[in-house]
Amino acid sequence: MNINKKTTYNFQSESKQLLNLMIHSLYSNKEIFIRELISNAADSIEKLNFYSISQPNLFENDPNNKIQISIKEKEKMLIISDNGIGMKYQEVIDNLGTIAKSGTKIFLESIEKITKKDNKLIGKFGVGFYSVFIVSKKVSVSTRYAGMPIDQAVLWESSGEGEFTVSLIKKETRGTEIKLYLKPEEEDFLQSWKIKNIINKYTDHISIPIEIESFDPKSKIYSWEKINKASALWTIKKNNINEQQYKDFYKQITNEDNEPLTWSHNQVEGKIEYISLIYIPSKSTWDLWNKENKHGLKLYIKRIYIMDNAEQFLPNYLRFIKGIIDSNDLPLNISREILQENKISQKLKTSITKKILLMLEKLSNQDNEKYKIFWKEFGLVFKEGPAEDQENKEMILNLLRFTSIKLNHKEQTLSLKDYVKNMLPEQEKIYFITADNYDSAYSSPHLELFKQKNIDVLLLSDRIDEWMMNYITEFQGKKFQSVSTTDNSIDKLTNKNSIENKDNKNEILLFIKKIKTILGNQIKDVRLTYRLTNTPAIVVTDANAMTTQMAKLFLAAGQTVNPIQYILEINPDHKFIQKIINIKDDTIKDWIQLLLEQALLAEKGTLENPNKFISLMNNLFLNN
Repeated sequence: MNINKKTTYNFQSESKQLLNLMIHSLYSNKEIFIRELISNAADSIEKLNFYSISQPNLFENDPNNKIQISIKEKEKMLIISDNGIGMKYQEVIDNLGTIAKSGTKIFLESIEKITKKDNKLIGKFGVGFYSVFIVSKKVSVSTRYAGMPIDQAVLWESSGEGEFTVSLIKKETRGTEIKLYLKPEEEDFLQSWKIKNIINKYTDHISIPIEIESFDPKSKIYSWEKINKASALWTIKKNNINEQQYKDFYKQITNEDNEPLTWSHNQVEGKIEYISLIYIPSKSTWDLWNKENKHGLKLYIKRIYIMDNAEQFLPNYLRFIKGIIDSNDLPLNISREILQENKISQKLKTSITKKILLMLEKLSNQDNEKYKIFWKEFGLVFKEGPAEDQENKEMILNLLRFTSIKLNHKEQTLSLKDYVKNMLPEQEKIYFITADNYDSAYSSPHLELFKQKNIDVLLLSDRIDEWMMNYITEFQGKKFQSVSTTDNSIDKLTNKNSIENKDNKNEILLFIKKIKTILGNQIKDVRLTYRLTNTPAIVVTDANAMTTQMAKLFLAAGQTVNPIQYILEINPDHKFIQKIINIKDDTIKDWIQLLLEQALLAEKGTLENPNKFISLMNNLFLNN
């Protein structure tokens, strides 16, 4: 074939419409084309490094790998070149003439046969190159396969409108040079500061040096300036990274001044290969509860930056976690939607979630003060875990913290493990109470028996607690039991005296009957109770009925809730009950109504008609 003789080809199997559709649907951010070209250049150099193991001559006496960027303002041209493996004539036609096909894919097939290892390189699907037409009116690619004669280089040119030309040219150096003739509206990509910022954002951690051509107007000398670090912190062995470097990197990726509580740096090899650097922050962000809050890990693929806030790798209850993940297995050209459904990303999520829970477990065992900080900042969010993550439910339960009667303070520091360890022999279940706030929970009349028996009860006053407890049924073989609902295990604790032994048995039974008649459908039932010491009566719900706190949650969410059918439990030994049993006139109706209203007020913290209650109470006090 003659040098410089051009042959025109149509894009194989694809039309101009398909090319335009792919470009504009895959890439909404124009600057992505630089990331794509840099990643392709890095692939080319990686291939050269592999093949040169058996063919050292491919280096052509130039073993220094590099990617270089030149800006030609007069020509409105951006040039990106590498000294990688390059392409042969037919490879250019095959790889640049067919969308969704690349030399990388072919290379993978051959390398897998040689090494029996799945080395997934960037650009597997071969569509990244075509992003150049977002900003370019014309593109030319000069490439020579390493080791080939200089007159066997290939020139590929196209304006991205359905056809391209290919010809043989001379090229002194191996590798590939891509010239982008920019559209008039895209000439801001000719500014070196902009190119540097893009490199810093997307490809700063590529291990291959990236250089940009600089010109000194005084000396009239051109020189090459390295613009990437060429070393990713997470790829460095842990033994070679000090504590301060980890902390500085955390501040760099989060833009925060606070230091992290702890971190975990892991390189995983096997069926799925990835590196993760995960941080647990020491301070929550102001928008943690905002539904629009952006969260997730920074995603890299083979050290190429892909996106911030990749939430697909974290369950929602761990949305406070910061860090990076660098995958060897995910394709570079991946959207958030595809990432959500990708099987590899789902496996990565499972692995990373487990790692974070192990980090928290280690922190709770080794540094109680730091774990207290974690729980104070993120405990409310973490409480979403039992409902969201059934697979890791046992680990999550071990990490939950509570306050209780015996702690006698609001700070949530008690683990379920310690609660169970301190249970009394006669105690069958893990008891808890939910309320609007700590003081209401601690002073609830439902706790009188438990305080008397020295049995601990978990005090749950966070808004999420009632909802969370619907997903927690037992821990270490012990079932959970709300003290505000009826339950046989609570009755067993009372050591109650049978009503048969009461001297006023008949009076009590008649009184119970009278209460039922007077209150009618205001209550579901009236019963005697022996779990009260200082309170005349309480209201409880059946085990399977909606609780008071759950009803409040539904109402706060704007949902309609049917009135709760409470059971009124009477303490026959209380002086108040003993007094009104003997009332024979019509005021008995008011006294019984007062009894119910007091019990409802203690349970709900409010009444539907507080003025009526006050009036009733005043009238009774004035007339007695």
